[in-house]
Amino acid sequence: MPASHSTRRGAPTRHGRTAAVSGAGLLATVLLAGTLVGCAEEGEQIPSIGYAIDNTVTTYNANTVAGAVSGARQAFARVLPGFNYTGPEGGPVADTDIGTANAVPGDALTIQYKLNPNSVYSDGVPMSCDDLVLTWAANSGRFPMFDAASTAGYTDIDRIDCQTGAKDAVVTFKAGRNVTDWKSLFGATSMMPAHVAATATGVPDIVSAVQNSDTAALTRVADFWNDGWTMTPGDLDLALFPASGPYKVESFSADEGLVLVANDRWWGNRPATSRIVVWPKSSDVSARIGDGSVEVVDVAAGSVPDLDLGGFDVTEVASRSVEQFVLSTSGLFENAAGRRAFASCLPREDLASKFGLPAEPDADGAAPAGPVDTRVTPTDSLVHQSVAGAVAGRYETADTAAATAALADTDNTTATVRIGYLGPNPRRAEIVSAVAAACAPAGITVQDAASPEFTPSMLRSGQVDVVLAGTASAPGAAGTAAATTAMYALRSGNGSNFGDYSNSRVDQIVDQLAVDDTTATQLSLSTEAENILWSDVPTVPLFDQPRTVAFASGLQAGTVNPTRSGAGWNMDRWVLRR
Repeated sequence: MPASHSTRRGAPTRHGRTAAVSGAGLLATVLLAGTLVGCAEEGEQIPSIGYAIDNTVTTYNANTVAGAVSGARQAFARVLPGFNYTGPEGGPVADTDIGTANAVPGDALTIQYKLNPNSVYSDGVPMSCDDLVLTWAANSGRFPMFDAASTAGYTDIDRIDCQTGAKDAVVTFKAGRNVTDWKSLFGATSMMPAHVAATATGVPDIVSAVQNSDTAALTRVADFWNDGWTMTPGDLDLALFPASGPYKVESFSADEGLVLVANDRWWGNRPATSRIVVWPKSSDVSARIGDGSVEVVDVAAGSVPDLDLGGFDVTEVASRSVEQFVLSTSGLFENAAGRRAFASCLPREDLASKFGLPAEPDADGAAPAGPVDTRVTPTDSLVHQSVAGAVAGRYETADTAAATAALADTDNTTATVRIGYLGPNPRRAEIVSAVAAACAPAGITVQDAASPEFTPSMLRSGQVDVVLAGTASAPGAAGTAAATTAMYALRSGNGSNFGDYSNSRVDQIVDQLAVDDTTATQLSLSTEAENILWSDVPTVPLFDQPRTVAFASGLQAGTVNPTRSGAGWNMDRWVLRR
């Protein structure tokens, strides 16, 4: 678990989503919420809680290339739940409100998924195994027309036995591909409503289209899956956005935020608060806090200008996301020498000391945590220290001579490097400024290319040379306890590999690490991968991204979740007592 430095008293750290308020307390909060909603007369404001995040909300579909680097996972975890969610400890936690997933005997890894018999979308259409089949098809890699961010786990599935409209499905993996992180598949925000895609595209049976590899039909489905769930403030056709969770989308506008309200077709415990307003990064979080519109804040430390959290219980925690530079593999950086030139002038140790959180407190206070030296091993894994020890010391301090020599290998004596990130972000602006100062003596001019419209895809289009972001180039909350997302962001052809890095041996290692969790294999292959990656330098890890999570005084059941789920992982349990 990442190190935490908290001023929040009594915040629970280990429990499932529904355990945040339990027993009589849960019943009381549900009854209270129902009473408040029931007593609201026409024109009276319904009690709500504002939730501010440090990312954009541009789509309902968190699984596309654009969606995976948006705030969709933070906004819709309780709108589009799945068979699991990412809990505060970083691992998958079963969500039995949606259904069950159990391994069954077989020569290959085989999982039986059973949707809750009562599961139904907010538009009245039952959930079915069609939703699983669409998720698999879109993320499997076998149908390249889908613009999926990652094929991790899904590409290892051989088939899904599903009868159109049924509640059960049997998922069989390929021989020898016993994916260790299979419990994270078909999780929160991963299953999109297949019936909406079917209606919008005129493909009445998506299951049959997938089973028959009907390219024409699947191309239409993919076109919708890629772009049909785009969310433009002030312009939503709500029929396209049915919910399968305790909340559903009511509206989305620049002035009023993304409004989620209780889903009256939800079969589980009713939300304790009937209305949540999500405020994306573009909504001026500081101003919203100032006018009383926000009660929950979950942002990267130092990322919001003029942030005043007086009256909030504040936690600063090292997240599961690694702050890093993601480098292009074209232009100056087409050759590894160019990437090494940039890496050589980076003051990684100083950046970690200044912008990362301290390590666990010692007798004298707290020592700097130091830079992160690995990309494919989580910091709390059994092999992390050994792998880091084998590859540590690379590019820790600015080395002007090494940077100049590497730049000369590209037949250049000077170069300009544009670093892009989602702005405004004072902390990342300071990082870029520090790098600019360190790289200038080597003839490398660093330009700050931040903008409110920035997306990591600008790296592919050549608009920037480097992305400054978290794990898999996510601008906001990211990461899990497993290295799955981080590894696949380095695999050839993966959507989240924004630098288009390709190394066949790294691909082989990623594929093997995904199915073999023995300590010996993890140690050997992770060390080999890091030695390759520190030579090729497709990315430069910096430090575990610090997060600032704040709950207004009086808010109950708010729990820090320093992963891709963010604080909104259990928003249906939030209650504000003023």
